[in-house]
Amino acid sequence: MPLTPRPIAQTLLAVEQSEGVGARVRRSIGTSQLRNLSPFLMLDHFSVSPGAGFPDHPHRGQETITYLLSGAFDHEDFAGNKGTINTGDLQFMTAGRGIMHAEMPHQNADGSANVGLQLWVDLPEELKKVEPRYRDLRAHEIPSVEADGGRVKVKVISGKAYGTDSVRDLAYTPVWILDVTVGPGGRVVQELPGGWNAFAYTLEGHTAFGDARTGVGPFHNVVFGREGEGIVARVDADAKEDARFVLIAGQPLDQKVVQYGPFVLNSQEEVYQALLDYQSHSNGFERAKDWKSEIGKSMAH
Repeated sequence: MPLTPRPIAQTLLAVEQSEGVGARVRRSIGTSQLRNLSPFLMLDHFSVSPGAGFPDHPHRGQETITYLLSGAFDHEDFAGNKGTINTGDLQFMTAGRGIMHAEMPHQNADGSANVGLQLWVDLPEELKKVEPRYRDLRAHEIPSVEADGGRVKVKVISGKAYGTDSVRDLAYTPVWILDVTVGPGGRVVQELPGGWNAFAYTLEGHTAFGDARTGVGPFHNVVFGREGEGIVARVDADAKEDARFVLIAGQPLDQKVVQYGPFVLNSQEEVYQALLDYQSHSNGFERAKDWKSEIGKSMAH
């Protein structure tokens, strides 16, 4: 039986803007055009040059998934956790009841920027107060699969594609992440869990989704409707380059989202409490008092 493709609900160009200290991001979820797409709160495609970065800052109530496309990034938090992710690696961070950390780029020998994607995923209300945690997924641990005579290559970060399963579940909220490269003349047919919200973020080349006649270029978020069984995507046979996109799907949460910067909760009162807890170093933010990261000190002034 052929797969019934999901319709395209919305296509957005992610316009570059500044964020953090000297960083450039293309934000496609978490904007006025697409505030959130449960369970997803934000998607940033970031480019961070040496001397820029994301110095010490707090979070509460969400998970962040960072996928490094090129370069290397260091992280450090107030609990003493430290580490580095390199090209092709991912870091899954659960903020839970509260964390304060820094994310800073490596100084690449050639002076190039560090580029990646950061996705914010909402936590179910009953898990908003879990203890913070990290899980790293290294590039060599990610299974990959080829299809359509080698014209389709999929890195199965989370979920399932062409009979290949990902390593393990890394987030509390169920999420699929597939990094898809399609050569000229290639066609992708990918099932997705029923009822989940899903989107594709385009990185390179031009990809035609569903029955569209024209391809979508880089830096677009293609949001799919929930009807249908999955997505179909293709690249013209006469295309001059491969196309690459990240396909992401997640189980929607039936809950209210009240967000104030890095605090994501379910009511205005809980946001006020988060601000108070952070300022008074209590209820999860005790270790934030007088804490300063070592890597944040490298910021150029």
